[in-house]
Amino acid sequence: MSTALIVEDSLTDKELLSGCLQQGGLNVLTAHNAEEALVKIGSHKLDVIILDVVLPDRSGFEICRELKAKAETSNIPIIICSTKGGELNKRWGMKHGANAYLVKPIDQEELVQTVRNLLKN
Repeated sequence: MSTALIVEDSLTDKELLSGCLQQGGLNVLTAHNAEEALVKIGSHKLDVIILDVVLPDRSGFEICRELKAKAETSNIPIIICSTKGGELNKRWGMKHGANAYLVKPIDQEELVQTVRNLLKN
């Protein structure tokens, strides 16, 4: 079974995303901020990361760029989920290495399908 890490500081969004991915058949870990996320990334084998942009300690764009630059994490697909839905933000996310960019409120079917597509590759 595949494992996803959700990095999200909103409890409501975290629970929504977790429930959606669990119903889609994934194991789910969560982190409230970048520091907690990096600890979990270092101690678990992850198949996909769902990353918010606005976090209390660091930008999701910054975390994405850092993970894609490291050999041990560069192949983990990253989906950025953000309320920042403008084209500039989407391009910025992809420039930092995101494999997909979804705008909140999340379409749950789209999230599960995006995860499945990334796990196939």
